[in-house]
Amino acid sequence: MDHGSPLERASAYEPSDRDRPSASRITFSSVFIGSGRPAIRDAQLALAMDHIIGAALCTDSTFAQWAASANIPCMETIEELSSFLKAEPVDWIFSIADPFTLPLDVLERARRGAFKYMLDAQAVTRRFNVDQSGRLLILSDEQVQSITATHEMLAPLENFWRKRLGQFKRLHFPLRSLSAAADAPPQWQSSSWSSLSALAKLSPQDRSEYLLAAWLIYLARLTKEKQPQLGWKPAGDGLQGGSKFVEAFIAPVVPMDVCIELNHAFDEVRKAVMAEVAQLRAHASFARDLIARCPTLRDVEALRSRQPWPIGIAITSKSGSVTDDLSTSPKDDQALCGSLLTFEVRAPDGSFRWHFDAARLAPQVIDGMTQHLQTLLRGVMDDARQAVSRIDFQTEERTALIEELSQTAAACSFERCIHELFEAQVQKAPEAVAVVHEKERSSYGELNARANRLAHHLIELGVKPDQPVAICLERSMAMVIGVLAILKAGGAYLPLDPAYPPARLRQIVEDAKPKLLLCDVAGQTALGAEAVAQVTVVDLETNTQPWAQQSPSNPDPGKLGLTSRHLAYVIYTSGSTGVPKGVQMSHGALVNSLMGIGSSKLRTLQFATLNFDVSCQELFICWKDGGALVLLREETRRRVSDLLEFLEQEAIERLFLPFVALNHLAGVWSTQRVQLPSLREVYTAGERLQATPLLRAFFQAHPNARLINQYGSTEISVISEHHLAADPSCWPEMPHVGRPIANTRVYLLDGQGVPVPFGAVGELYIGGAGVARGYLNRPELTAERFIASPFVEGDRLYRTGDLARYLPDGNIEFLGRNDDQVKIRGYRIEPGEIVAKLCEHAWVREAVVVAGQNGPGDKHLIAYVVCAP
Repeated sequence: MDHGSPLERASAYEPSDRDRPSASRITFSSVFIGSGRPAIRDAQLALAMDHIIGAALCTDSTFAQWAASANIPCMETIEELSSFLKAEPVDWIFSIADPFTLPLDVLERARRGAFKYMLDAQAVTRRFNVDQSGRLLILSDEQVQSITATHEMLAPLENFWRKRLGQFKRLHFPLRSLSAAADAPPQWQSSSWSSLSALAKLSPQDRSEYLLAAWLIYLARLTKEKQPQLGWKPAGDGLQGGSKFVEAFIAPVVPMDVCIELNHAFDEVRKAVMAEVAQLRAHASFARDLIARCPTLRDVEALRSRQPWPIGIAITSKSGSVTDDLSTSPKDDQALCGSLLTFEVRAPDGSFRWHFDAARLAPQVIDGMTQHLQTLLRGVMDDARQAVSRIDFQTEERTALIEELSQTAAACSFERCIHELFEAQVQKAPEAVAVVHEKERSSYGELNARANRLAHHLIELGVKPDQPVAICLERSMAMVIGVLAILKAGGAYLPLDPAYPPARLRQIVEDAKPKLLLCDVAGQTALGAEAVAQVTVVDLETNTQPWAQQSPSNPDPGKLGLTSRHLAYVIYTSGSTGVPKGVQMSHGALVNSLMGIGSSKLRTLQFATLNFDVSCQELFICWKDGGALVLLREETRRRVSDLLEFLEQEAIERLFLPFVALNHLAGVWSTQRVQLPSLREVYTAGERLQATPLLRAFFQAHPNARLINQYGSTEISVISEHHLAADPSCWPEMPHVGRPIANTRVYLLDGQGVPVPFGAVGELYIGGAGVARGYLNRPELTAERFIASPFVEGDRLYRTGDLARYLPDGNIEFLGRNDDQVKIRGYRIEPGEIVAKLCEHAWVREAVVVAGQNGPGDKHLIAYVVCAP
């Protein structure tokens, strides 16, 4: 390669790898344009220099054949290349040929630059708005001097802008339409100028300041972003003459970055906002080429666009009446500094208007925001001393959110105990199959009698309502009988997984202090002799004689003093302090959840272990409608290929799986192609559902099966579900979780306990019949997470820690956590618990645990430690 080749010149722009360790070498992506041996030679050299060649525009067959042999996509036209780069931007475009005309949109997809190209002058003039009759103007000496002077003026300010641009972030605006395609062209509209009556008595300058502060407060509360970064339109008259020739070389939008302290009064926030405005005016703008000149900035693709920030603010010095300019679309984009929405304030009279992309923001949303600002500022004028987080800016909307979407009262017999749902089916069809475990079958009547005999024995051993009874068995018929017997005896079953670490099991036993333990050999071994010695052991595997002669009839709940308000189970979940916490769930709460979801007599797989609350759902959603529950071996459960064969052999109709397990099953199915014609319902919960290509393909091949996305947690069981469309091609990438089930109240609140606006992000609080009693032996934590409802007298709300928002149709979109808790393969994990354990080690001084992700939902834990000296 000769000294002046494009590849070598490109290398000169990058820091040398000579002194870097091999793991730190930089890999670049590029596109090659050319023909013959010269193009092949440079492309081979690029590959040797760790370039990834994304595509080649081949102008002859020699280069095309080589590209094909190297598995490099070959383009034949510049239009093909343009389409490719639109989806896959690259670092460099190399032309190993004579210079050619490169479309401006193609050039802009090269993050670092291009070599040996020409640009269409007319396209450039249109792009930067410096055309005159379709020609690029020749600059006069005066204009050249003006540009030079402007660059000299901006040069001392570059450090400020380099630092701020290095902290670039995009604000997620939650009110945008979900129906708009990601690549839909913008449809710009402008509202009319408006003045707010709440500010009528203020001077124009104060009106402008109040509007800016109110808008930023609104955004901070709407997005839950304390320090939103917005686009700011610099005043043109602050630069050399404001000439459009000068403006072509200067960034039209700069970042506004201000911290909104929501616990401060309005005047304090206003001062902080105006201090930022003063700072922005003092630093004017920066030269457009700063992004290209700064290696740390040019990799940020958004910074290369004219409007990097979705939300923008502009202050104009235009005069005029508030009723003028009723245009439905701006004539040009000079007023636009947000790619989605611009809030423009007119300084002479303190009025404002909106410029918005109607393809992504409905006009009704704009009207709603205007009303919210009016209400917020009216609250400021009424009491300017209150914290801005406490100012209500909703009107009738709040009534709708609380009274309409959260009122789901319905007739439901949740005064029954959960095992009575099973007993009702015993009366209807005693001969029907209730449980299948390998070659063993048990009818409803037989299973009921066996559970009753054990229940009477437990009653004689002293089991009473609300008393935890531990159960630690491998998956078997005895396990199912044990659960039913504990419930019938009035106790609350306390599941202990034999696969758990012995220390964890002992920790739970020490906290719950059960007096009885139902177990098998595996359970006794897992707990250890010391833990077993503290309880009365009922061995369900070998020692069955003591209850064999007991009555097969149902124990009378009335004689036991058992009601639906008593506990059905105590299930322990991860705790942030390193101590697991036991969730106490009542019969009535579980019955309400079960009656609010599926109602089909289906053959159901029992997949989850008992220490997951979904296992209770698997058992009783099946039994309440007379279905057969199918147990599987643990080895089959862990091997997805075997699980698929099991589903086929056992003709499973209903399946419960967390998203990651379901997606993995779909992936293995794509290679095995096992047909599951019996499958009808697939429930998923525990993690945010993603409609991956694997899932779509699986359900496309099983048209009789429906995917049902549920939301819930151990503290609230299931509170909503969404049946996805029969056609998987219609599924959104992130399906919502539906609406609340009967007798469930859902609230989305901000950090101050105030309902967020419709469509805004808030923390989920759940009230109604499905809420757990609290945490066993943890009164402080119970008081923190289970609070009295400020909306319904006598109701309690569970604070989930999950973030969500209402969609326009009233469905709930689950967005993730607002704390460090993570879910991995359905397991709820508190990183703080792991940190606490790590820090107990003598060699560890500090530790941090985070969740990493390899693919859709494929999460794993990563621990970082600082060793003790």
